[in-house]
Amino acid sequence: MSDKKSSNIPVVKEMEETALGMVDQITKKDEQIYYASQGKLILWRFQRHKLAVISLFILVVMYIMAAVPGFFSLYTAEYRFKGFSYAAPSRIRWFAEGEGFVGPYVYGTKTVIDLETFRKDIVEDVEGDRYHLGLFVEGVPYKVVGNISWNVHLFGLKEYNPEVPVFLFGSDQIGRDLFSRTIWGSQISLTIGLVGVFIAFMIGISLGGVAGYVGGLFDAIVLLLIDLLQTIPQLPLWMVLSAAVPREIPVTQRYFMMTLVLSFLSWTGLARVVRGRLLAMREEDYALAAKGAGASNWRIVMRHLIPGFTSHLIVTITINIPGMILGEVALGFLGLGMIKPAVSWGILLQDAQNITSIAHQPWLMIPAVVVIVTVLLFNFVGDGLRDAADPFVM
Repeated sequence: MSDKKSSNIPVVKEMEETALGMVDQITKKDEQIYYASQGKLILWRFQRHKLAVISLFILVVMYIMAAVPGFFSLYTAEYRFKGFSYAAPSRIRWFAEGEGFVGPYVYGTKTVIDLETFRKDIVEDVEGDRYHLGLFVEGVPYKVVGNISWNVHLFGLKEYNPEVPVFLFGSDQIGRDLFSRTIWGSQISLTIGLVGVFIAFMIGISLGGVAGYVGGLFDAIVLLLIDLLQTIPQLPLWMVLSAAVPREIPVTQRYFMMTLVLSFLSWTGLARVVRGRLLAMREEDYALAAKGAGASNWRIVMRHLIPGFTSHLIVTITINIPGMILGEVALGFLGLGMIKPAVSWGILLQDAQNITSIAHQPWLMIPAVVVIVTVLLFNFVGDGLRDAADPFVM
């Protein structure tokens, strides 16, 4: 009997050590959570939302491409190929008959006439030469910063040939590569959302914060202005304001004018939320203590009250960005936003207004797919941030 007890002692000790180790791990985790800042808690919760993390990564890549569009595109936005009007997307092949895998390549093209419709179609010349694709190749020069030019692209023909285009998304009416124009157009369509939301954020924080904290006549005026602007349909007001912008001004000036137009109505929802939160928080002990210490109203609002719901503001900003992007696309599609020679996703979709063009050249709708994907990515990130900012989730 004593032998059995002595033989069980190591097992019991091992179980006790395992239990103590698990308790120690749980204690350390609880200690990390207890001492972690609000930012770390939000980051840990956000990392558990895999779809939001993947969406954020894709958005970061898209903004990097928008920052250096010439490197990631095959050609510049206005580069034309004569005789390639409405060319279909190029077919990239990886295998050759009788040779197996040979790497990515394309064939040259030739023009044939459809005997039924008498339309000229551009088709592959499979009996001609192969043109292999590679990474970090030389091609059409583009501007990097200012007057600094470069001709290296992420991918393209290993030996650049101006008579052999590579149209990943097809071409437009005058032979410009739609893939390259989509990347160049992201400079306006993606950044106008960030800049517009930043302007709306500053207006909403300022007016809503002061109205909620000060109250009185100023609060009544701001609330009346918010109600008035929210009763006006958004798209018609955007159209009226954008139509008032002179069409002959430079592209840069028109970009900032359109940004102001898009942010004209976007601050009202944020201002209402900030006002409501500050009405409830201005009687808290720390706010009264700061006021008793002689702090100004502006300092109390910006340094003590607004940081209390920063996570909510971050979620609001993330969700409002796709609305700005859709606004720019809608105005560009109607011809009231950015105008040529500027390139944006809305301008690219102007070619898809004709149902006949869509029927014969369905690739003209690819920029619309890019817009939809971008909006979904922002919504996924917003959902992840909203769950991460919830103080009751851990």
